[in-house]
Amino acid sequence: MARIAGIDIPKQKRGVIALTYIFGIGNSRAKEILTKAKVSEDTKVSDWNDDEIGRIREAVASYTIEGELRTETQLNIKRLMDIGCYRGIRHRAGLPLRGQRTKNNSRTRKGKRKTVANKKMATK
Repeated sequence: MARIAGIDIPKQKRGVIALTYIFGIGNSRAKEILTKAKVSEDTKVSDWNDDEIGRIREAVASYTIEGELRTETQLNIKRLMDIGCYRGIRHRAGLPLRGQRTKNNSRTRKGKRKTVANKKMATK
């Protein structure tokens, strides 16, 4: 099992797919990294030699990934919340940010339903 950027990538998968297990590396960036490192996209991770793994590590190091990227994302969200912009307020309230409707859906953002009971009418 190859270890790149502190992540154990699966050895039975093709190189392009295996690199996407690293946070911050998608399909297109994985292809870009492999062309930079001069490694075939179709080669399985188990077939990589130490030299190829070293070149891939160097190519991956030039990108912001994993912990550093997660920290940067959290700081961006915190900044939005601190300045009190619309998106920051929506983050704070745990509601969808990008204009989705909230009357019926958006359960992923809002969480499990919180049922509110009706007040009983006072008898005369």
